[in-house]
Amino acid sequence: MTHKPLTTLTEEETMFRDAVRSFARSEIADRVMAMDEKQKLDSDLIEQCFQMGLMGIEVPEQYGGAGSSFTTAILAIEELAAVDPSVSVFVDVQNTLVNNAIIRWASDAQKEKYLPRMCSEWVGAYALSEPGSGSDAFALSTKAVDDGDHWTLNGTKLWITNGGEADFFILFATVDPEAGYRGITAFIIEKEFEGFSVGKKEDKLGIRASSTTELILENCKVPKDNVLGEVGKGYKVAIETLNEGRIGIGAQMIGLARGAFDAAMAYMNDREQFGRPISQFQGMQFQYAQLATELEAARLLVYNAARLKDAGKPFLKEAAMAKLYSSQIAEKVASKCVEFHGGVGFTKEFPAEKFYRDAKIGSIYEGTSNMQLQTIAKLLAK
Repeated sequence: MTHKPLTTLTEEETMFRDAVRSFARSEIADRVMAMDEKQKLDSDLIEQCFQMGLMGIEVPEQYGGAGSSFTTAILAIEELAAVDPSVSVFVDVQNTLVNNAIIRWASDAQKEKYLPRMCSEWVGAYALSEPGSGSDAFALSTKAVDDGDHWTLNGTKLWITNGGEADFFILFATVDPEAGYRGITAFIIEKEFEGFSVGKKEDKLGIRASSTTELILENCKVPKDNVLGEVGKGYKVAIETLNEGRIGIGAQMIGLARGAFDAAMAYMNDREQFGRPISQFQGMQFQYAQLATELEAARLLVYNAARLKDAGKPFLKEAAMAKLYSSQIAEKVASKCVEFHGGVGFTKEFPAEKFYRDAKIGSIYEGTSNMQLQTIAKLLAK
């Protein structure tokens, strides 16, 4: 497979992107502030995401998905984030983490059982982090014990995106704490499994409509058939899936930055001072021209990583760079756009303050900026 030019979209990709953009503007935009205040996604909107085919973009058609590319999923995530990053990350986790892991690692029987549901009704979540393991992702304390005809899991997971809406969880536990990362195993957990419950929902600075919860496992019984991949190979599932997930976060960040930038430009073109729109003052022009240039550079990094992934080429360094830089630019753009609005930018009357709050998470989740720098440095030093 060839590596397509970065800015060239196929006709199919363009049509899909435009459809998602239209959906976001017509169905999501008017609900953004209410969902942010309620800290909850609109249930009707979740259903619409399934109806639009946004919850199974890469899933093969035989399982009810769109059978499309990773790049197509990235385009959808970007368009949603330009209107509401909370909805964007909801769709992002489903596609780049959960569905991707099932497609790559699940048995045929697991795919037959779960993928049709993931495309039509079930929301997924990805449960790796714990109170004592963040950047040190494999310092897990959640333990899985082989009890003959089933596994018994005990422990607590933290910072789980989609935890409040999810029916399906890819959850990591260790079968042998002394084996380190070689004891890590991935399990498929259904919400109704005995001994499993969703705990506290976090009260967050940004992406407030996106649920972030803890998960509690108290003698949770998991069927033997629900191991994802091989016992003791969960670290491989986690690493490879998160590498792809970072590109998804990159797409979320460039979409967020674009949404903030477009809102600010509209305001500056409309707002007059000293007899002309403030966008015409050179002091403003130089600032937004710089931001637009940096945003385009971040977009190219994200698209490049996605194209490499689709082409089956190495993309680890490029994914880390895309995630690092896009999160930096999103925070910079969102901050400047608050300033461009002047006093009203500091109020909830305009979207600038929400984009600013939402931007901060980009440098933290799915690998902090320091972890991305460490990854990039290691690969450059080889």
